Amino acid sequence: MYLIISLPKLFIFAPLINHYKLQTTNYKLQTTNYKLQTTNYKLQTIQHSPMNRIDRLHAILTHLQSKRKVTAQEIANRFKISLRTVYRDIKALDESGVPVIGEAGTGYTIMEGYRLPPVMFTQEEAVSLMLGSKLAAQFTDKSVQKQFESALFKIKSVLRNIDKEHVDQLNDSIAILGPKPGPDDESAQYLAVLQKTIVDKKIVTIRYQANYSEEITERSIEPIGLCYYGSAWHLIAWCRMRKGYRDFRINRMKTLHVKEELFGSKNHPTLQHFINEMTNNHQTGLQEVTVLFSKKIIKHIGEQRYYHGFVSEEKVGEMYRMKFLTAHAEGLARWLLMYTDGVSLNESPLLLSLMKKLIKDLAHQHK
Repeated sequence: MYLIISLPKLFIFAPLINHYKLQTTNYKLQTTNYKLQTTNYKLQTIQHSPMNRIDRLHAILTHLQSKRKVTAQEIANRFKISLRTVYRDIKALDESGVPVIGEAGTGYTIMEGYRLPPVMFTQEEAVSLMLGSKLAAQFTDKSVQKQFESALFKIKSVLRNIDKEHVDQLNDSIAILGPKPGPDDESAQYLAVLQKTIVDKKIVTIRYQANYSEEITERSIEPIGLCYYGSAWHLIAWCRMRKGYRDFRINRMKTLHVKEELFGSKNHPTLQHFINEMTNNHQTGLQEVTVLFSKKIIKHIGEQRYYHGFVSEEKVGEMYRMKFLTAHAEGLARWLLMYTDGVSLNESPLLLSLMKKLIKDLAHQHK
């Protein structure tokens, strides 16, 4: 007589237990190689060791739950494994009871309603999220900061006590400084609302103050994307009044109202396409300019470059070539004027022309 006991699946990776015998068989080989592994210990600690299969399956399942559909190539790229290994891992998840829908060539998704129990974060992941909260506090507005803070509390609730202490101690030792909106700045509440209108494709009405002007106009706009540059958030949208795409700086929005009216059938470009067009076409507002700085000037530039649309930097001989993306070339020229002979504008005819005009006006003023 035999007693058969059916146990519930305590782990989603039960099929992997079948490899136990093989692992036991290889035990002698593993112990034989122990000295070699010990000798190479220092090298192994420097290099990233490959993720074991249990951890990888767990990470793949988390990845599948993070998106609506995930392709096999995307998984292969992230975990640096072959497509064949991806197919085997997906099959292992499926055989262990995870409801994976899809097939090779089309992408995979998890059946709606299935959720992995709360996962544990590593200490490094928790610290990264804490740093993210610091950046969110500095570079987003109150509407986003509140939600990020709430999410961070939920994340910290599943950390081990030792990791909670580590994050709390490090939290007091890191600061990100910069300008913040005043307490009466209404636009400091708009970022989360605008994110939702982009997804819902709803018309937005704003009262907007033009740049370098006290004039305030009312606009009906169709939001297509948000972009952060020049130390401020910008909304890229189709303006019905101007009948064209415009770049609206959020902190110049005096009021904002979301309508129930949806966009028409107009096929708007993606945000990335619009940004590419802006950099390639001067008429859209943003212009890419190149400036060469001498070595003696670099130390004086500091963080100021970021307020003028700094994009990249490369060393060229004894000079440093910097690229800027700016909507106000004259403002950039005025900033560069203070560095006198420490800058070269030969690669930017527009800036060179503006600089000559400013110098001429300055000389005329003080003749």
